[in-house]
Amino acid sequence: MLSSVKELENCTVSATDGTIGSVQDFYFDDEGWVIRYLVIDTGTWLAHRKVLISPHSIRDAATADRLLSLSVTKQQVEHSPAIDTDKPVSRQHERSYLGYYGYPYYWGGAGLWGGGAFPGMTLGGVVYTNAQPEIDAEQQQRGNLHLRSCNEVASYYLHASDGEIGHVQGFLIDKKSWAIRFLIVNTSNWWMGHRVLIAPEWIRDVSWSQSMVTTDLTRQAVKESPVYDPGTPLHPAAEAAIYKHYGRSAYGEHPAKRKVA
Repeated sequence: MLSSVKELENCTVSATDGTIGSVQDFYFDDEGWVIRYLVIDTGTWLAHRKVLISPHSIRDAATADRLLSLSVTKQQVEHSPAIDTDKPVSRQHERSYLGYYGYPYYWGGAGLWGGGAFPGMTLGGVVYTNAQPEIDAEQQQRGNLHLRSCNEVASYYLHASDGEIGHVQGFLIDKKSWAIRFLIVNTSNWWMGHRVLIAPEWIRDVSWSQSMVTTDLTRQAVKESPVYDPGTPLHPAAEAAIYKHYGRSAYGEHPAKRKVA
């Protein structure tokens, strides 16, 4: 069953030895559409310093209790590399962060998390750690344009193949892999409609400069798609019905990484 990122916002985050703050935002990468970091406001503990927490560090995400339990200590968090979350996070910053915690790089491999499908995935009883890839020329050129804020993209307009259909309102994620499985789209500013779900693999491109997401679906197809009710859990049967409506293959392997505008 999938969860909305809204369910995790403002959740209390607890290290192994005490509370460190609350969830403020999420960073996802713009190729794999996977949540890579949670942005935590440390409150009065660290003078409201913002820190990044990787899903690798999350031991339990019990949204019913509004609590995320981590496998790291407060001291580890306090001394983690300083990152200005008001500015884009570069690969260089990520290398420093992941190296500090001893986590494998997630880029360069065939899986969502380097060579694995999940954070901390074990292969044959051994935690997978991929080779430490160098940052190539293209990555250097793209620089900081790698991680995206869920809070920011949640206001983007959504265009179908034949015109505007609404705006992005949120995201549904798989808390095991932390993959974004659906974008929640509010169509009410187009035809007094409702909320619908659009999978990342149906997105043709994203213009970050114009705050616009474009899908290859038609407006009519979206208008007639199953209604998404945020108050009702999205069970596998309902998810399958969405894919069937659009004539797409059911979710299996996550779509290959792709470039966006």
